[in-house]
This record gives sequence, C-alpha cells and structure tokens, in this order.
Amino acid sequence: MTRQQQKQQHIAIFTTASLPWLTGTAVNPLFRAAYLAKDGERRVTLVIPWLTLKHQVLVYPNSITFTSPSEHEAYVRRWLQERVSFPLGFEIRFYPGKFATDKRSILPVGDISDTIPDEEADIAVLEEPEHLTWFHHGKKWKTKFNYVIGIVHTNYLEYVKREKQGRLKAFLLKYLNSWVVGIYCHKVIRLSAATQDYPKSIVCNVHGVNPKFLEIGLRKLEDEEQPFTKGAYYIGKMVWSKGYKELLKLLTRHQKELAGLEVDLYGSGEDSEEIKKATGKLDLKVNVYPGRDHADSPFHNYRVFLNPSTTDVVCTTTAEALAMGKTVVCANHTSNDFFKQFPNCRVYDDEKGFVRATLKALGEQPSQLTEQQRHELSWDAATERFIKASDLNRLSRADSNLSKTSVFASSSMSVGKNLEDMSAYIHFLASGFEASRTAFGAIPGSLQPDEELCRDLGLSLKTPSRNSLKEDRPV
Repeated sequence: MTRQQQKQQHIAIFTTASLPWLTGTAVNPLFRAAYLAKDGERRVTLVIPWLTLKHQVLVYPNSITFTSPSEHEAYVRRWLQERVSFPLGFEIRFYPGKFATDKRSILPVGDISDTIPDEEADIAVLEEPEHLTWFHHGKKWKTKFNYVIGIVHTNYLEYVKREKQGRLKAFLLKYLNSWVVGIYCHKVIRLSAATQDYPKSIVCNVHGVNPKFLEIGLRKLEDEEQPFTKGAYYIGKMVWSKGYKELLKLLTRHQKELAGLEVDLYGSGEDSEEIKKATGKLDLKVNVYPGRDHADSPFHNYRVFLNPSTTDVVCTTTAEALAMGKTVVCANHTSNDFFKQFPNCRVYDDEKGFVRATLKALGEQPSQLTEQQRHELSWDAATERFIKASDLNRLSRADSNLSKTSVFASSSMSVGKNLEDMSAYIHFLASGFEASRTAFGAIPGSLQPDEELCRDLGLSLKTPSRNSLKEDRPV
C-alpha cells in the first residue's frame, strides 16, 4: 500500500449480487462504488459474489456465464463504463457465494471479510447487512473494520408475511435481523421507512438513477411537438409480490371506469404464466411482454408509469420513469416518500384515487423537470446524501485508530459493549455448526468454500477441525 493510500479512506463495499443479474443490489452498489471513487479522494473496493458455473446458470440471464473472476470483472466494468462518462477508479474483488434456490438469493460462503486484508481494512459498507450477516462465521465486522455502515435495501418482513405461517416467520426474522445488524454495524441507513426499523438507524434514500435515464429525459424535453405518444405501462420482475397482484386487482375492479385503457406489462419471472392467464380474463386490453432493459427505446414514448407495489423499499423503476420525464401513479406509501417531491409523482390513497390519478395522468402531458429536480435523482446527489448520512467526512484514514479508541471508546468499557461482544460470540458459535446453520436456512456446506470455489478464487482449502471454533473465534 502506498503512502497516499494509507492517508486515504479505504471504503470496501460488500453486496449480495452482481451483474449480469439486473437486481437492485447488483446495480446500485456498483454505481455507488463508481461515484464514491469519482473524485479520487477515496480508495474504493467493490466486493461482489463469485459463483461456480453450476450456480451461475441458476441466476444469470440469457445463458451468460464466466469461466474466471477476471472475465466476470471485465463484463461488469464494460457494462458500467457504457453508462457513465468518467473513468472507473475503483477495484473489484470477489467473495465465494452460492445461490439459494429457495430464497432466490446469493448467500456468502465462509468469512467474506477476509476478502479485505487486515492492514487495508478501514470502512466497510454492507449492502443488505442482515443478508450478509445472518450466517456470518468469522471475524466480528466492527473489530475488523474501523467503521461499518449498513444500507438496508429490502423489506424482508413484508415478503415473509406472504409465505405460509408468514406472521410467525416475520416475528422471528424481525428479531434475528435486529440482532445481527446491531452486532455488526456502527451505523444503519434505511432507504425508506418501509424497511424494518433498527437502533442507530436513519432514513435516507442514498440511491440515484443510471445517467442514461436522465439523458433520455433531456431528449424527450427537447421534443416539444409531442414527447409522449403511448399510454400506460408497468415493468418489474414478474412475480405476484412485485406489484402485479395489486395492479390486476385494481384493473379488475374498475374496468368500467377505465374503459378504453390499454396497459403494457414487461417482466420475466416465476409467475409469468399465471399473470398472463389473469390478464386474459379482463375486458381491458393488457399486453404482456418479456422483461427488458428499462432504458430500451420501446419505453421512451410511454406517458404514464403505473406502480401500485408496496413491497419495494425505494422502487428503482419509479425513479427511472421520473428521470425519463414520465408521470408516475403510485400508492401513498412510505416506500414512495422520496418521490413525492416531484410534480410528476401522483399518489393515491384508495382504489378510487387510483382511477382518478390514472385518468388524469393519461389526459395531460407530464411537467418538465427542473435542473434541481434532475440533480436530486442523480447518483451525484445520492452520493452527497450518502456521505452526509454516514458521517464519512468526520472520519479519515489518518485518524482511523482514533475513531476506534475515542469515537467508540466510551462504549467499549460499558456493560452494553460487553453484552454486545457476548452476543457476537453466541452468534459465532451458532453459525459454526452445520446443523444449526441449515436449521436457520443456510445453504448446506456454506461454512467454508468448497474445492471448486477455492480453485476459482485462488483460496486455500480449509479442512474443518475439532478445534476450529476455538481457532477462529472472533476478536
């Protein structure tokens, strides 16, 4: 590490997904890394999951696979460089992961904090901190890093409530999430109040939109004759919980009031066939198309984006639609609080309000966004909000040891700190046995990377021993 790097903050951003999977936790941390490194004042490392080939084919679309981490990194960098206008100044590293088909999620394997050497560990950003720490077995994050920031992306409790015995599962999950996030994070940022509440947390939308959408919006602004010639649409992963259930319920109940309305739905997912069948029973014309990139040209001329979903924390597609200059019709819900500042956001409180807002939006052209409004949607503004919300400017690499001994010293001698250490050790013990891990939902064999993951990532294969818990105990 150079002397200049030693003086810089080193921010390691750990996330739960990666391109080519176009999910929020793959895309947003990638832009966050790029914009935090943009001015060259900080050293930034993005840490993303590496999957073996048999797991890649389960999650990556269009049969895209990679034979090596370097090939995967090249794909990620190429995708991002096509969307930003400045050089990419951050590093990319990989941690071992496996895809859990039952959860439709990538889960870490082994102690992923090892991806950053101890001498480089400074500030960690955990994108979806609960997800990254449910089954964490290794060094305590607060000990390894001087400062740990958790960014809560997902409303897990809302999804779990929809499952069998959902209320009981949500009750247990709420306390599990609070436990692990409290153990491992100094600061927690919730993207909206739609997430679970956590101690020491603040609500702040630290996400922006892909610059391409703002460019599309500017081009539509220049087209003064008739910028939007098509009607209403919705785009999202085609599963009932992603707003389709609510949207089809509204369309079914109010077909008479919405007579003549044509809606186009774009998405791919497990419930595609069921949703197609449901739309076929409507008198309204509802067209169903496969999922595609929201920035593609077929979307440019739509006037109205309908999004009744209440399971999102901050809906990325809503932000993208606003950036493109469209009118958005969405529920009056905490997940949409950030969007209410924009004149083209039309919120409704009930079903009749949905009908009124939709008909009004279709009958008029959207308002033009001001320069300040466009800035609020950008990643530049999102990065400013993140730096302020996380108190990054109050910390520096030069005084990182001071941050441990003074900023947190008052609690280190307290009973609360001792209880936290004890709690962390209990979690360490519970996560160190295969039986207890799998009982709580971990992927079997995820305590340590297997031979194939170790070979792909150049790691040493660890053989579990009778004394492994004692040897690996977090400090």
